[in-house]
Amino acid sequence: MSDETVETAAGKKENIKRGIYILPNLITASSLFAGFYSMVATLNGNYSTAAIWIFISAVCDGLDGKVARMTGTTSKFGVEFDSLADLVAFGVTPAFLMYAWALKPFGRLGWVAAFLFLVCAALRLARFNVQVDTVESKRFVGLPTPASACMVAATVMLFYHFNWPSSFKKLAILGLIYLLAFLMVSNFRYHSFKDPAFIKRQPFGFLLLAVVLLIVVAAEPVVMTFAVLLLYALSGPIDYIVTWPRRRRLEKAVHKGHEALNREGDAS
Repeated sequence: MSDETVETAAGKKENIKRGIYILPNLITASSLFAGFYSMVATLNGNYSTAAIWIFISAVCDGLDGKVARMTGTTSKFGVEFDSLADLVAFGVTPAFLMYAWALKPFGRLGWVAAFLFLVCAALRLARFNVQVDTVESKRFVGLPTPASACMVAATVMLFYHFNWPSSFKKLAILGLIYLLAFLMVSNFRYHSFKDPAFIKRQPFGFLLLAVVLLIVVAAEPVVMTFAVLLLYALSGPIDYIVTWPRRRRLEKAVHKGHEALNREGDAS
């Protein structure tokens, strides 16, 4: 297969020489630019600015796929480009930011944590690309890389919001990086918020709750952004623990069913 030809998910060959779709790939390039500029800000010591650009990159990442689906311009090239951009913006960039901002004093333990975050982000993206057609769209397997990167950015912004130095609670920061790396490659399931039921009619109380939440976020955006992202990161393990008894009962029922089928087969 030549460099100008790639194969689509449907098995058809997609000729790059015929052109690519500009709009969704331009948005993906914007996400990549935001991730790169965040690294530039990190090199210049502007860590709060670097954190803001990670959020901008996450917004662009959320838009490119939606724009491609709405305009019917999805392509294998766009999928691959998006995955590579995500690795830079949500793997390299937050790892570099966190190492320069807080992990450098830890020496080897610090750069190992940053590298572990990066490699887990790469593994998470690779697994997502492999399982994209086999896993339900309503849930992600493992913490999504944009959420993990935004959690890093929100941590930096929280410290600047309260004027805490990066050395404050630095062991907690190190532990956070290891935790995020583990959650990205875990089998915990996270809501993708792609369920069409979210945009259908909902009880009036949902609207009231949404308005209250918006008011709280507007009052303390930095603190609430950190809190919401932390709750989302922990929602996977919490859901696993809460649903554990139900899963055990289901596994026992399935096991008993297999045993009954085996006994019937032996009897016949």
